[in-house]
Amino acid sequence: MIELFILILLNAPKKIMKKFDVIVVGGGIVGLATALRLLQKNTSLKVLLLEKENGLAKHQTGNNSGVIHSGIYYKPGSLKAQNCKEGYDDLVHFARENDIAHEICGKVIVATREDEIPALEELHRRGDANGLTGINRINSEQIKEREPHVNGITGLWVPQTGIIDFKQTCQKYAEKIQYLGGQILLNTKVISILEDNDHVEVITDKGTYEGAYLISCAGLQSDRVAKMTEPDLPLRITPFRGEYYMLKPEKQYLVKNLIYPVPDPAFPFLGVHFTRMVRGGIEAGPNAVFAFKREGYTRTSFSLKDTYDALTWPGFLKVAAKYWKTGFGEFYRSFSKQAFVKALQRLIPEIQANDLVPGGAGVRAQACARDGKLLDDFSIHSQNRCIHVCNAPSPAATASLAIGSKIADTLIEKSSLKHHITN
Repeated sequence: MIELFILILLNAPKKIMKKFDVIVVGGGIVGLATALRLLQKNTSLKVLLLEKENGLAKHQTGNNSGVIHSGIYYKPGSLKAQNCKEGYDDLVHFARENDIAHEICGKVIVATREDEIPALEELHRRGDANGLTGINRINSEQIKEREPHVNGITGLWVPQTGIIDFKQTCQKYAEKIQYLGGQILLNTKVISILEDNDHVEVITDKGTYEGAYLISCAGLQSDRVAKMTEPDLPLRITPFRGEYYMLKPEKQYLVKNLIYPVPDPAFPFLGVHFTRMVRGGIEAGPNAVFAFKREGYTRTSFSLKDTYDALTWPGFLKVAAKYWKTGFGEFYRSFSKQAFVKALQRLIPEIQANDLVPGGAGVRAQACARDGKLLDDFSIHSQNRCIHVCNAPSPAATASLAIGSKIADTLIEKSSLKHHITN
């Protein structure tokens, strides 16, 4: 019955609401940055951005910890490494020019065991290869000079890391998009995309829009949007919820800036850490638990469709078989505050359960390939008249302007738009 309804809908006469040069799907930071970069290259372009929610940055962008990443974690030569370095410089410059709350405060990455030292050394090598400056190996005494309450045998001081208000950043992106003549439509959900030889029709719950080209930056729904024009998409989004605690005001003296553990190189998450927020307060977390709803931010959030899509994907089953012990530990920390605290005590031994109050949560869109690999790099599919951003986890927010610029350049190069755009 549902299939029949969709078939009727797709074949019904369509009223084209308006025609555009480029339609961008997704009002998170990457979609906004892409629309902005297109318009900055030429304000004569007609650009439309569609967002299904009633506001911008409602999901991954609006629920992250607000860290400006330096680029130390990423494999040299990867899209993450390339875009993070360029995007870092662009983002900091943009923040300074537009009075966006931010601070370059630096962070320490702390090894608490001898067996973590090789991974710490690898991070140092990556940071140097990625063009970071001022990274220093520090001993336990030097760690305490920067973070007096941290327990560590050695660590890295990374001066280029910072904190920022990404919601404010998105609002400023949106203001500039509209100032340059772009349009943003909220509460507009994409139902289908029909690609023709010379245009793309985007059918939404508010009407049909025609564009010469389409760019989708749909985050947690990125695979579903991409499959509208690429049915054999070789990946699927697996959602992981990250939960945070907040330090009580009287315990915030325990953290001066940003404190990170040495991450597990086999798992694409950074581990529970401490983050000073640019608007005040200290976050502790996140964990990384499989989410039974892509846009569900509580332990009880559940979507039958989202769960079915994940559990029936061959790649997810392989991931579950490989990381079941790690996954069980993450779920245990989700339901046991004491277990969560124990993980935090590796970094700050004196922290206690009653020092923490529940904070927020976010859901990360992690692309999983059919063979069970969790994609560690950005994944952008360019096909005919569509470009789909299929995997853009951290540091996508930091790298947003660089990603947006490269997507815009890709579209310009492949399309007739290059005849209209001046750099």
